[in-house]
Amino acid sequence: MARMAIPLGQPGGFSTIIDARSEGEYALDHLPGAVNWPSLNNEERIFVGTMYKQQGAFEAQKHGAALVAANISRHIQREVLTLAKNWQPLIYCWRGGKRSGSLSMVLGQIGFKIYLIEGGYKAFRAALVDDMPKRVAPLQFNIISGPTGSGKTRLLHALADEGAQVLDLEDLASHRSSVLGHIPGQPQPSQKHFDTLIWQALRSFDPTRPVFVESESRKVGNLSIPESLMQAMRNSPCFELQLSLDERVALLMEDYRFFVDDHALFCHRLDALVAIRGKAVVEAWKAQVHSGHIEDVVRDLLVLHYDPTYASSMVRNFIQADRATACVAESRHSESLRRVAQALCQSQAAIA
Repeated sequence: MARMAIPLGQPGGFSTIIDARSEGEYALDHLPGAVNWPSLNNEERIFVGTMYKQQGAFEAQKHGAALVAANISRHIQREVLTLAKNWQPLIYCWRGGKRSGSLSMVLGQIGFKIYLIEGGYKAFRAALVDDMPKRVAPLQFNIISGPTGSGKTRLLHALADEGAQVLDLEDLASHRSSVLGHIPGQPQPSQKHFDTLIWQALRSFDPTRPVFVESESRKVGNLSIPESLMQAMRNSPCFELQLSLDERVALLMEDYRFFVDDHALFCHRLDALVAIRGKAVVEAWKAQVHSGHIEDVVRDLLVLHYDPTYASSMVRNFIQADRATACVAESRHSESLRRVAQALCQSQAAIA
């Protein structure tokens, strides 16, 4: 088997990237494209770790070896028996130690050419953190700004359909970025996996072409945007998407349909605004929700809360916000946003 440095470029020559850590460790973050073949699963790791503390290393290693051998046997039965001899996997665990080493040894004995990441996932993570600013530096970002409900995410999708380079941070974060932005049934990734998803997107971009990204705050839900990316965004030119208030209300009623259908959920989320807007205001909104006047609440939220908050945040955080290029959408519908996207792409092509 061969040990190698972290493959932070486009990995080449590997048939499969295998993460030998537990399913819990894998879920928190993993190398892009990696599959999970646990040498020890979540429960087994706890069992062996407890035995190590209570009975010592020798007893823990005996029982751990039995569990690892059984798991490797199952992986081979499930995944390997049909593979040709030219299959060449890249394998890693937390630090490139026993878990990946055991799997690599067995596969190597079969006759496969095996590669191990020197230092395992821990080394990959350190290299990614170091590489992130280098991925950001050559890119030119165009900031899609505009108040809540103006259709910024829809415009990003339209830009992508026109062939533009798009970084959709809310999609990567599984969150719509506002206090009410949590999407039911969609947990956010870990911070480390969010970083990996961003890094993976950044390395796919052509630095000779602009990258469109929404005017996010420092945090998307519970997740933080990497500092180097945040600083680059804040120094970039802004393109302000403008949409009438009536259209914005209608758009939010469509995009946040789960609030329309679940009054209790909506009221629960409104409680997060008590500290900012006061209990009396929030209770009045909740009463309107329960009486079915959700559209009125949405309009109030925009005019009284989101619009002033967003305006002050843009001026404070985005250096070029005061000279943003206006991009007027006639409506919230796809055809209107497609025309805005086409005009943006044409203007950028003319500059290039």
